[in-house]
Amino acid sequence: MPRLGMNPSRGKSLDYQPARTTVAVLVYAPHKIGYFKDRFDVTRLTIESILQNTHEPFDLLVFDNGSSPEMVNYLGSLYDDGKIDTLILSKHNIGKLNALNVIFNTAPGEIVAYTDDDVFHLPGWLKAHLEIIDALPNVGAVTGFYIKQRVAMSSESSLAFVDQPGMETDRGQLIPKKWEEEYILNSGRTWERYEAEIAGIEDIILKYKGIEAWVSAHHFQMVCPKSVVLDVLSEMIPQGWSDQLMGRMVELDDRMDAKGYLRFCTREQTMRLMGNAISEEVEELARASGITVQAAEVVKESRGLMHKIAQTKGIRTVLEWVVNKIYRWLNKK
Repeated sequence: MPRLGMNPSRGKSLDYQPARTTVAVLVYAPHKIGYFKDRFDVTRLTIESILQNTHEPFDLLVFDNGSSPEMVNYLGSLYDDGKIDTLILSKHNIGKLNALNVIFNTAPGEIVAYTDDDVFHLPGWLKAHLEIIDALPNVGAVTGFYIKQRVAMSSESSLAFVDQPGMETDRGQLIPKKWEEEYILNSGRTWERYEAEIAGIEDIILKYKGIEAWVSAHHFQMVCPKSVVLDVLSEMIPQGWSDQLMGRMVELDDRMDAKGYLRFCTREQTMRLMGNAISEEVEELARASGITVQAAEVVKESRGLMHKIAQTKGIRTVLEWVVNKIYRWLNKK
């Protein structure tokens, strides 16, 4: 069939110019059972906190990694309303590393503000991250909630930088106790495990050209030059594809550090890790930002007869097998 007419886009220029920063969210909410019982609400709050509390120009990219129809429909409604600029829907869970590769190759901005789907973004978060990237040389990643353990992980280049003559730092046991309590609660740790992880670690705050930043960063949420992460991913998955569902995130941090990229955290807390349920404190933070949410219902720990039976070694093994079997059925494509 002959061509009918001329493509009306020919010879025209784009009206769209991408923002410097692409905010990218990786979403995975396969159902509302067990660990994922409250995931829809947590993910919704992650996205709404970005929309409400980001005051600098940005494009929002969301990658859904094989979620339930309810989550896909919710994301689709945000896209239809113009709140999501780029929406990528994967029918299958392609694993985190592959998803990151897609995200960082797709993001139009030179800076990518990546986050897992369980992080609340506080007012002023992006400005605080960009100030560190713009003030310090060779920055690979900046994060918004400080984790003390990470000073001893993937931080050799940053430690070497702050140990140079003339660098101004504060050192010691500086982390607020409240931050430690929040991290323990929202990461599902015990105090005993946490204290073992941070044994012998001192906090370091760098003061540089009017900017203060904690030494350390992590991969749950990170604002990075896109070129840095693409550089690292090209080494981690040289063929462009990994066969692992999860894992290798600490390796990503380590490789970034080994390449000499600096890793810091904002001086003030600009993010809150939520975990897999919304706490009453996060509910209050959301309300202060004009976002209506409800904290997850806390189930009191049972010490009755059924609890004792379930803890019996043989019965517990059977119950765990049943739960895992049901989980595999629910996630079978």
